[in-house]
Amino acid sequence: MSRISHEATVGSQVMPCRGNGVKVLRQALRTAEDGRMTITSQARSFDKAAASYAANRPSYPSALLDAVEELADRPLKGARAADIGAGTGLATALLHARGARVIAIEPGPGMASQFRLRLPDVPVVLGDGNNLPLASESIDIVTYAQAWHWTDPHKSVPEALRVLRPGGTLALWWNDSDSTVGWIADQDARLRHLFGAEDSEPDPMARFRHLPPELNFVTRQVSWTRSVPLETHLANLASYSDFLVLGKNATETFLAAEHDLLTEAFPNRTIEERYVVSLAVATR
Repeated sequence: MSRISHEATVGSQVMPCRGNGVKVLRQALRTAEDGRMTITSQARSFDKAAASYAANRPSYPSALLDAVEELADRPLKGARAADIGAGTGLATALLHARGARVIAIEPGPGMASQFRLRLPDVPVVLGDGNNLPLASESIDIVTYAQAWHWTDPHKSVPEALRVLRPGGTLALWWNDSDSTVGWIADQDARLRHLFGAEDSEPDPMARFRHLPPELNFVTRQVSWTRSVPLETHLANLASYSDFLVLGKNATETFLAAEHDLLTEAFPNRTIEERYVVSLAVATR
């Protein structure tokens, strides 16, 4: 079962921000009132778990940003970037640290509030990935970290192309657990059983199967690991949308069983999570 996460969808309200980001934001903002996407309950479910999301979700390896720069054929430093479906700012923080001038677009007020705590000097706008509240040809790189799958490509592709400057870059990426690792494959099987998903062989290229055909994407995959306490691993698992709509009792029952199984597998209660980031980059 694919473990997917946060996205981009609706609105155009500016959250308060400090520092030079205000000037950048004013230069790029436009009003976005029409054509808003209907947000599903699953997409909106992240908002109620924003604090847990911020505390427990994995970030991304520096090698991913290196790959973005290589495939985009330009440095992130100095680039005007828009991070769509920014959530609590995991990807935005990395772009900002690389020297990009970043505007974040995020549909959920709860997630945007957590973003503000993490990145008080980076502007965040409540906005829709299908109707971006950004000026045309104002952005050098548009990024979707764990977010593209929540959009309608018939709308989000034209919007990304509209806001990108000529020669600008659209970068999509997904961070997925590496099911070639034995304990992760076992856990994924339990997740498929819990959610009634098909029992099928993992497809390492799955994230690339449905990329918009009208864009000439180049792709790259980056493997990485993080070591976390057992409690962090379980809290991260519980922050995924499938669990957020499952219900408290069923979620707690599953996580209690996982706690026991993983304690046996990892007696020191430190979990080594392995991930594969699937990156797709296209140039306007």
